[in-house]
Amino acid sequence: MQLERRYSLFDKLCLSFDQALRALSDGVKTTGATYPASHIQEEQLSESQKKQSEALMRINHTGEICAQALYHSQGLVSHTPQLHAKMQQASIEEGDHLAWCKKRLDELGGRTSYLNPFWYMGSFCIGVFAGRMGDAWSLGFVAETEQQVVKHLEGHLDLLKSKDPKSYAVLQHMEKDEAKHRDEAMQAGAKHLPFVIKKIMAVTSKIMVKTAYYV
Repeated sequence: MQLERRYSLFDKLCLSFDQALRALSDGVKTTGATYPASHIQEEQLSESQKKQSEALMRINHTGEICAQALYHSQGLVSHTPQLHAKMQQASIEEGDHLAWCKKRLDELGGRTSYLNPFWYMGSFCIGVFAGRMGDAWSLGFVAETEQQVVKHLEGHLDLLKSKDPKSYAVLQHMEKDEAKHRDEAMQAGAKHLPFVIKKIMAVTSKIMVKTAYYV
């Protein structure tokens, strides 16, 4: 019979620091899923189209940095081993998205946001707060986050459709995965968040989008 390892506070802090470094240095764990745009030929984009694609992929890369922080922190303070495992698996699946966004940015000759460390720390703190409220509320936070991400991706897909097929393919695959994570959280017993919490989350997301577009 295999005994479950118990981590001390120091162990958890070290693991959290390691996860943060990996997220911010493109070293996160992934499932190894195939890059969605690998079979698509690069289009000849105009300068304005290229800049728009770079900005949109930078926003989504920062969003995935935030997702890593949220899943890491919520897993850290989860109340059950089952939720901890669920958060760990979700962070690995989201790691695919982070890697895809970075790859697409590299293909476009773009860069990641200079504010990623700030957004990681902020999202980590939010995740700890959500996780401490209990597993059902933590899952509710995941479900609402993913719902807002799906809506945000739909807007980006509309902007990229028929203009940048490679970026479109990446975001389209991400949208399906985010919807799956949302549905899984709801099926696992997520609570519906109060309207005011949803509103705060939406406003925070808009601030991230605006800053990552340029910085």
